[in-house]
Amino acid sequence: MKIAFRPKLLDCLPTYNRSQLGKDVAAGITVGVLALPLAMAFAIASGCSPTSGIWTAIIAGLIISALGGSRVQIGGPTGAFIPIVYGIVAIHGFANLMGATILAGIFLLAMGLARMGQLIRFIPVTVVIGFTNGIAVVIFLAQIKDFFGLQIDNLPAEFFHRIKTLAAYAHTVDLPTLALASACFAFLLSYNWLAQRISPLRRAPGPLVVLIVGTLVSFLFDLPVETIGSRFNGIPQELPDFGLPALSIHDLGKLISPAITIALLGAIESLLSARVADSQIDDRHDPNQELIAQGLANIAAPLFGGFAATGAIARTTTNVKTGGRTPIAGIIHAVVLLAIVLILAPLASYVPLATLSAIVMVVAINMGEWHHFAELRRYTYNYRIILLATFFVTVLFDLTIAVELGMVLASLFFIYRMSELTRIERLPLTEEADEPAFLYPDGTMRVAAWQMFGSLFFGAVNKLEELLDPREGHPEVVILDMTRLIQLDTTGLEGLENLRDKLSKRGCTLLVCGLNSQPGSLLYRSGFIDHLGDDNVSADLSEALKRAYILLPNLMGGFEEDY
Repeated sequence: MKIAFRPKLLDCLPTYNRSQLGKDVAAGITVGVLALPLAMAFAIASGCSPTSGIWTAIIAGLIISALGGSRVQIGGPTGAFIPIVYGIVAIHGFANLMGATILAGIFLLAMGLARMGQLIRFIPVTVVIGFTNGIAVVIFLAQIKDFFGLQIDNLPAEFFHRIKTLAAYAHTVDLPTLALASACFAFLLSYNWLAQRISPLRRAPGPLVVLIVGTLVSFLFDLPVETIGSRFNGIPQELPDFGLPALSIHDLGKLISPAITIALLGAIESLLSARVADSQIDDRHDPNQELIAQGLANIAAPLFGGFAATGAIARTTTNVKTGGRTPIAGIIHAVVLLAIVLILAPLASYVPLATLSAIVMVVAINMGEWHHFAELRRYTYNYRIILLATFFVTVLFDLTIAVELGMVLASLFFIYRMSELTRIERLPLTEEADEPAFLYPDGTMRVAAWQMFGSLFFGAVNKLEELLDPREGHPEVVILDMTRLIQLDTTGLEGLENLRDKLSKRGCTLLVCGLNSQPGSLLYRSGFIDHLGDDNVSADLSEALKRAYILLPNLMGGFEEDY
C-alpha cells in the first residue's frame, strides 16, 4: 500500500505572497486571542488544569496546521471532548488521560495511513446530530457546579450520580459566584446584538471580551469568588516539562476503550470541521492527511502536559471570517498563544472560574443543533428513533455506546429499507398461457416466470421462499428474470443454490436470464452456473421461454419452429 503524506501547507507555499501573509497574521492573532479563554475553560471543565488546555492548543494547534489536510483548520481542545476527558480523569487520573490520548493519536495516525478518512462519512447525520446535542447537554450540566459556586469537591462523571450530587449540594450556592456567572452568561448571549450597536466590539471575540470584563469586575470589586489562582495556583510563565507519562502495561489495557472513544470523536469532529471550512473557502481537504496530522498532534500534546485535541469548528470559522486562507494563520495562532503564556501568564491568576463556566455554557448551547428536535415531525420514525436514541444514550450513559447504538440502528433500518426495495414478482406469461405445450390438463401453467428487482442480499433472501409456495402450483420449469437485479451477495447466492436444489428434488428445472455484471460475475465465479448448466442461462426472457419449451416433455412436433 502506498503511503501518501502531503500537508496542505506545501500546496500553499508556491503561490504565497505578502498580501496573504498580512491576512494570515491578522487572522492568526484573532484566533489565538479567542483560543486562550476557550482552552482554559475547556481544560477546567474537563477536570484538568488551565495550563494543560493552553499547551494543548499550542502544540496540537501548531501540528494540525503545519501537517494537516485543510488550508484553514484550527486545532486544539474542544467542548466535545469535555465529558470524555472528565470521565477518564475521574476514573483513571490525569496521567492515564495523557496515555489514552497518545493511544488515540496512534489510532488516528493508523487510520490516516490506512486511508480511512472517507469511511468517517459513512456515519449517518442522525447519529452525528444525536451525539452532538447529547454532548452539549452533558457539557452544560457539568458547568453547573462552577456556575453556581457549589461546594462540591469531586463531581461524578456518571449522569445519575452527577444529578444526585448536584441536588444534594444545591443549598451551597454562592451568590457572588452566581451573580458574576449570570452576568457573563447574559453578556455573552447578547454579544452579537451589542456588537451591532457598539462598533469596537465588532473587532473583538466575544469570549475574550467576557473574560476581560469578568476578570476586571471580580478584581475591582474584590468579589469573593474562586479564580484560576486560588484553585490552580495560576499558570506557570515557562515552558512545560517534556516527557512520557508514567504508564504500565496494565494501565494501557484499561485505556484502550477510552482511547478508541477519543480517536473516534476526534476523527468525526475534525473532518466535520474541515468540511464546513471547505464550503466557506471553496476548497477540498484531504481527509487522510488530516487524520495523520490529528494523530501526530494527539501523540505530541501529552508529551508537553496536554490532552486530547481535534479540529475546532468555531475557531476554524473565525479564522476564515478574519481572512485566514493558508495553514500559516493556524501556525501564527499557536505562536500568539505561546507569546501570551510567556508574557501575560501571571494575569491569568485573576480570571474567575465563574466567567469561564459561563463561556463553556454558551459554547454548549451554540454547539447543539436544537432546531432538529423542533423539526422531528417532518421526518420518518426511523430518523426520529436513531437521533433520539443516540441523544439520550449520550446524555445518560456513554458516547461510545451511543455511537455504536446509533450505527446499529441505522444499519438495521437501512437493511429493512433495502429489503423493502427488493421484490420478486410473478410474470403473467399471457401469450404462453394459450399454448398447449405450456399447460397441464387442468389448465395450470407448467412454466413459472419471476422477475427480480433490487438487491438480493442477506436482508432480502427470505423472499426466495415465495417461489416454493405450494399455492403457486408445481411447475416443471421456473425462470428467474434478473434483468433488474443489480446486486447479489453471498447469502443471496446461497439462497439461489438452495432454491435450485429444492426445485431439482421436485423434478423442476431452474433457468436464469438477463444477468447483469455483478450478479453474473458472482454466479459464474462461485460455480453456480456450472451446476445449473450453460444451456439454462439465457440473454432475456424470450430466449428463456424457448429453452423451457425444449425442456418440457411430450411436446407437439413442429411446435418449436412455430414458437
